[in-house]
Amino acid sequence: MTDPAVANAPAPSRPRFAVLDIARGVAIIAMIAYHLCWDLSFFRFIAPDVGYDREWVMIARSILAVFLFLVGIGLVLGHGRGIRWPSFWRRTLFVVSGALAITLGTWLVFPDSFVYFGVLHAIALFSLLALPLIFVPIWLAALVAAGVIALPFFFSDALFNQKLFSWIGFWQVPPPTNDLVPLFPWFGAVLLGVIAARLLLASPLAQRLAAIQPTGRLPRLLATLGRWSLLVYLLHQPILLAIIAPAAGLLHPEIAMRRTDFLASCQSTCTEAGTTPALCTTYCQCGLEGVEAGDLWHAIYSGMVSADEQAKLDARNRQCSALIYPELNAPQ
Repeated sequence: MTDPAVANAPAPSRPRFAVLDIARGVAIIAMIAYHLCWDLSFFRFIAPDVGYDREWVMIARSILAVFLFLVGIGLVLGHGRGIRWPSFWRRTLFVVSGALAITLGTWLVFPDSFVYFGVLHAIALFSLLALPLIFVPIWLAALVAAGVIALPFFFSDALFNQKLFSWIGFWQVPPPTNDLVPLFPWFGAVLLGVIAARLLLASPLAQRLAAIQPTGRLPRLLATLGRWSLLVYLLHQPILLAIIAPAAGLLHPEIAMRRTDFLASCQSTCTEAGTTPALCTTYCQCGLEGVEAGDLWHAIYSGMVSADEQAKLDARNRQCSALIYPELNAPQ
């Protein structure tokens, strides 16, 4: 006869893989670095538009894919021998609380683009949806993963442009938000982690990886960050903003950056018109001096130019043109 206490005991967890903690630590450092650059870009300390430039978008998606892949691995390691419900719900409650805190915080700071279904929202939902797929045949999990990843490439609808449905992922134009991690295709990254972990545990490599323990200072630090990755994720952005936002208020980096933007735009337009880069540099620097001397920044950025401002711009344009083409000053 089975002891009821044994029958109701939670499923045993697998030994903790230190290499997984280290991988999480590396991923969280990459995430912090990306968000640091995003903040610096938002407050105009650096020129790239981190939220939209193609290279930066690819970096962000790569980091996200690694994070979600590791979530899938962690689910198998934690619940592959049977779902440990108390542990699962404690972790889910923590993640959901963090997600709600991020929604509230971003709504207060960025009301037009607040985060309503970001990384933590996705981790909470995806973890729940992935639990059954820990136990089905691997080929079925792989089939579901392939479908989740591929379907957005073949189907989209304007209905999913709305915030109410955008978390599903079949939009044509994504709604404005600072972070959106939709079910399709990103749930597929979690399922790939589930599949990888199940294949790993069925191979001899699992014992070797489980035996690896961090011995140096850096590996131990990374492992610690990995074990507390969710807490670090919650805290790092408020800390960064608490430093960068006041610094921006004191240093006004947007003033220096608008000069950089003006020169870059002028140089591009000038060279496209057929003028040599060297002459364009001289011309654009002359134009910048005229804009600052005439206090014409508002006219440049707003596009609303008064007659007096237009006269100043035209006069400066003639002066700068004559500077690189002296023949324009020659008597007729």
